[in-house]
Amino acid sequence: MTSSPATKPLTLDEIRLDNGYMFEAGRANEAFKLIRVLPGLHWTPPTDAGKGFWSLTRYADVLACSRHPEIFSSERGIASFEPHDPAEVTGPGTGNGKMLITMDPPRHVKLRRLINKGFTPRAVAAWEPEIRTITIGLLEEFKANGGGDFVLDVASKIPLAVICSMLGLKPEDRPLMFKLTNKVLGAGDPEYQEDVPEEQRGTSEAARTTGQMGTMQMFGFFAQVLQERKANRRDDLISILVDSEIEGDKLSDEDILWFSFLLILAGNETTRNAMSGGLITLLEHPDALAKLREDRSLVPSAVEEILRWVSPVTHMARVALEDTEINGQPIKKGERVIMWYPAVNRDPAVFENAEVFDIERSPNDHLAFGIGEHFCLGAGFARLEMRILFEEILARFKSVEPSGPAERLRSNFLAGVKHLPVTVS
Repeated sequence: MTSSPATKPLTLDEIRLDNGYMFEAGRANEAFKLIRVLPGLHWTPPTDAGKGFWSLTRYADVLACSRHPEIFSSERGIASFEPHDPAEVTGPGTGNGKMLITMDPPRHVKLRRLINKGFTPRAVAAWEPEIRTITIGLLEEFKANGGGDFVLDVASKIPLAVICSMLGLKPEDRPLMFKLTNKVLGAGDPEYQEDVPEEQRGTSEAARTTGQMGTMQMFGFFAQVLQERKANRRDDLISILVDSEIEGDKLSDEDILWFSFLLILAGNETTRNAMSGGLITLLEHPDALAKLREDRSLVPSAVEEILRWVSPVTHMARVALEDTEINGQPIKKGERVIMWYPAVNRDPAVFENAEVFDIERSPNDHLAFGIGEHFCLGAGFARLEMRILFEEILARFKSVEPSGPAERLRSNFLAGVKHLPVTVS
């Protein structure tokens, strides 16, 4: 997208969905409205750095893609960006084909089964007392300070505490995990590009360096943890993986490291952004917030509407394994298609009054967690953590007011919120 003023309406010619600036500026939904009514699919042309891609912005199109992993593969990566050099796509540092999220059936199904029991409804529900204790403690401290940065002081700490506990990490490890998560998933944002000189920040090379450094540092950390678990098992997910087998074969160290890498990233970043984006949304819709205060039984349905509205994971990519088509648009073997969740979650063909934030919306069949084989493993934890957070906010704060502008992540992959200053009483 060009740097047209925010007051000037977008045109189709201006839209480039590979540009994080548009998402940082909060104009993505404006672009999706224009794209969704096209007769076929929208094509983002290639650049010198990466290949082009087709965009799926209609609910039915995303269903067609998600339900056919035998045609649309995850193993060449899940982000919109794909380098021209095939070696960069399948290289050892990419994780493509090695993590659950970048793996196709049947191995995907077998690997997922190893830890499914830790994410069942019963297993999730057992965490409620601990999550509520963590949440109350953070909110009481926030209240004593009269507020602060909601992202750094509250939203980032709740899911991080949970996933770190599940992995058996120590509380003192959490700040490092927060830092490295930002470097890996926020690599394109200058705020997190601390490994490059200041004058280079904001460039594609800075993003690449930041992501690589974050990944290397994360692997170094988990390699040490893995060696500890091999010597002394604990009641945690890493110990389960150490003892796991697939068809008689133990998981390799590489398998376990990529598994740990994925769990720490997915287990905290997306829920953090759903919480922060949810609070922004409620502050922008005071009538909905007032209705929640009057009837707190609406919190679960409000959480679902927040997930639809915010769509914390902005997209997932697939690559066609054969010549095919979606909605009449021919797609050639090897071409990339991108499923845009904020777009499909406001598809008027599925959601009545799709552009209205309605905390009583029912049904609410949003795809914020995806659908099919890759439906988010941690969806139950995200819902529980969000429900508890908003219940406890309503229980102890008479008012929550913004004390400065929210700062969003420069990314087309996550609907990230970096900072959210608020006052509370």
